[in-house]
Amino acid sequence: MKKILLFLTAICCVFLLDSCKSKQSNYKTAYEEAKSNHGVEEEIIDEDEDIDEVLTEEEVSYESVKPEKVKPVSGENSSVLKKYSVVIGSFKNRTNAYNMKDRMVAEGYSPVVAENEYGMLRVIVTSFDSKADAARSRDSIKAKFKPNFQDAWLLERQY
Repeated sequence: MKKILLFLTAICCVFLLDSCKSKQSNYKTAYEEAKSNHGVEEEIIDEDEDIDEVLTEEEVSYESVKPEKVKPVSGENSSVLKKYSVVIGSFKNRTNAYNMKDRMVAEGYSPVVAENEYGMLRVIVTSFDSKADAARSRDSIKAKFKPNFQDAWLLERQY
């Protein structure tokens, strides 16, 4: 009797553990359902098309501009940082910041890791003297890497 009870308990445990596994199809189904509920349509961008030229002056958004004192981390090129920068990631962990930097280098960008006065590491992918140019760059990065980097923001460098 104890063997049967032990066997049934083991089978129940296997079924319980199997049901706890995340399944990619479940995530995809939930994503598709959420997308249809919100009326979001995917935007297809022709890779040969210059994304910066797609955005007109009226379409440039200046949302999420944050003034901050930042300095490039030791070993980074400080001449790259200008008044307005596009930040695609903020980290406390150096490894995470440099992993994102390496990813953007592989994509053909010249990112810089900078640190603010609170020790947060900002991964800056582009930097401009003009706020409008920085906003266009941020919007084109959001479009190019959609659904990633949708929380990219503009940093206004304080000196």
